[in-house]
Amino acid sequence: MEVEGPEESIASFISGVHGELPPLAEVSEISCAEVEIINDTAFRIIESEAGGLGRVYITPDIATCGQCFTELFDPGDRRFRYPFINCTNCGPRLTIIQDIPYDRINTSMSCFPMCPLCQGEYENPSDRRFHAEPNACPACGPALSLLDEAGNPLTDKDPLHKVITLLIEGHVVAIKGLGGFHLAVDAANDEALKRLRSRKFREEKPLAIMVKDINAAARISQIGKEEEALLLSPQRPIVLARKRETDAISPAVAPGVSDLGIMLPYTPLHHMLLEKHFHALVMTSANQVDEPICITNREAIKRLRGIADYFLVHNRDILVRCDDSIVTVSSGKKRMLRRSRGFAPKPITLKKLYPEILALGPQMKTTLCILKGTLAFVSPHIGDMETPEARDFHQENLALMQKIAECKPDIIACDLHPAYYTTKLAEELPSSRIIRVQHHHAHIVSAMAENGIEGEVIGVAMDGTGYGLDRTVWGGEFLVADEAAFTRIGHIMNYILPGGEKAIREPWRIAVSLLREAYGNNWPEVAEGLHLIPEKSYYETMDRIMVQKFNSPMTSSLGRLFDGVAALLGIRQKVTFEGQAAMELEAMAKSNTDVLLPFDISETGNVFRLDFTPMIRKIVDEIRTGRSKAEIAHAFHMTLPVVFRGMAESIRKRTGLNRVVLSGGCFQNRILTEGTIAELEKARFVVFFHDVLPTNDGCISLGQAVCAGAQIML
Repeated sequence: MEVEGPEESIASFISGVHGELPPLAEVSEISCAEVEIINDTAFRIIESEAGGLGRVYITPDIATCGQCFTELFDPGDRRFRYPFINCTNCGPRLTIIQDIPYDRINTSMSCFPMCPLCQGEYENPSDRRFHAEPNACPACGPALSLLDEAGNPLTDKDPLHKVITLLIEGHVVAIKGLGGFHLAVDAANDEALKRLRSRKFREEKPLAIMVKDINAAARISQIGKEEEALLLSPQRPIVLARKRETDAISPAVAPGVSDLGIMLPYTPLHHMLLEKHFHALVMTSANQVDEPICITNREAIKRLRGIADYFLVHNRDILVRCDDSIVTVSSGKKRMLRRSRGFAPKPITLKKLYPEILALGPQMKTTLCILKGTLAFVSPHIGDMETPEARDFHQENLALMQKIAECKPDIIACDLHPAYYTTKLAEELPSSRIIRVQHHHAHIVSAMAENGIEGEVIGVAMDGTGYGLDRTVWGGEFLVADEAAFTRIGHIMNYILPGGEKAIREPWRIAVSLLREAYGNNWPEVAEGLHLIPEKSYYETMDRIMVQKFNSPMTSSLGRLFDGVAALLGIRQKVTFEGQAAMELEAMAKSNTDVLLPFDISETGNVFRLDFTPMIRKIVDEIRTGRSKAEIAHAFHMTLPVVFRGMAESIRKRTGLNRVVLSGGCFQNRILTEGTIAELEKARFVVFFHDVLPTNDGCISLGQAVCAGAQIML
């Protein structure tokens, strides 16, 4: 910007830029230089010029602001009940962008010329719609339409009113939102939920719900100050909150778990849907398993055929897929579980100046990251790389992030695992150098980068799966790490994963492996007493598989230990979605006692090994004596933080390190996270955890990028 006037006025102006910002504005840096005075007297925003680096970062999509909400329901306002109302303080941003800079011509609003009234607002510096790029009204903007299951238009004059009727009747409706389609049903309708689950092949995984306001949320869940602030925030994420006993929603919404995933309306359309008729609507991503969310009308009709009965669509194109973000509260702080709508693609500021690097992420819960200078551009959540559609989505995000960061790095970071899609992609893309980063090292470095810390730390990385340096499956790791390198100083003692991937879907197999470690050749007798194996004929097969290690890698995974304990307790023998057994074990953990289970820490060849076989034997003894599942599950959860403290103290004694960094999908478990932080702080460790990114694999791309950058800068 060019400003001229008396020196005091200019100083006041610069101060105002810092302290009098509009709601969505954020200043990352200000630099000043003197220019020739040209005696301008008018305030103008000139058109963007092509060429050069814009350094204008794309704002995430933001929920409807209070002023637009008031206008939406004001019969005297010209935008009364207009489902695309927005202003400079709210509305679509990332999801309508085609190119940068963020000007209307570079968005999907370019095909909607503004009427004279909207144009007048857009050009008026005193209007809150001044240069609001998606500005529109019923006379000139997008409009809703209703389609049947085959995609044929229906002639209802009020499509939204018709959709409300259809939802009341129990139909499944695909609704086009900001970053993609949702599949919606009445959350109180058992039959509608049953149909949705059956059609989507989502038998038991919890479904997100949307409620009208904070009071409605408090009637069905326990909403503290932190949860309320998150629900009401401009980002409007899905917030995990403890269930209340209520008949306002069906038990089929989130069976077997202790939390509900709740969000408040974040578009004008959502506010109108929930205005009068529903306590809650299920609003789950419109996709099949392992596929990205649908964004175009034609794509939705094709991919959701047989799932949705009707489609509520509009003619404003979604150009960037963006799932709902998911957060929870742990230790009184926001914890990100999925970073997407409302948060991405806001860059993360780093402490160092890094070379340009592209990190392609892991195989599950994938994001990608571009480092440029002191900024890390982490993509919105992409998901699991199991389907061609998901891989196409990854390519979409790669092109998007290159546009946003305005660079195409030729140094590429990826995972060590040779079979990952992202690893193979690294080998196909043009590059001057490929740097492979171990999964758990990337976990720890991502949390270090978020917290702006350097130098060696004790890294505690706990998850389900990560390819280890020894080609086994790691997942219960204690590292001495800095940004460039690490030493595996400790880990959970290895056990067999019988059947490999099959064991992840059938946790009873993991339980059998744990029993074999604890009881040797006597494991079949113990397993039979626990009614663990589905058929007796499996005993000999399982024994042979474990002896020969046929398709059965060794693992140190804490995530799989959770699965095995859940199976021992009879909570879950087979799973239908990732993390199900561990989530149900956490939900079961209820007791007033402080009983701990036994464990052993030993040292072999300068590596600390954590042996859980005493714990497994104790759990079996407790089951035999009739101890409740809830008490055993609680004891298991209470023991792990004590275990981690013991390992950290052993490492501190040897290394002198006092900073502990936690990362990995297991720390999505609220009991585990809060207990671990409390135990470590009690032992006077300085503890660091994620704040901006998820602790699950959604953080890996940042860790890969920073690891690669640190290695280059050595």
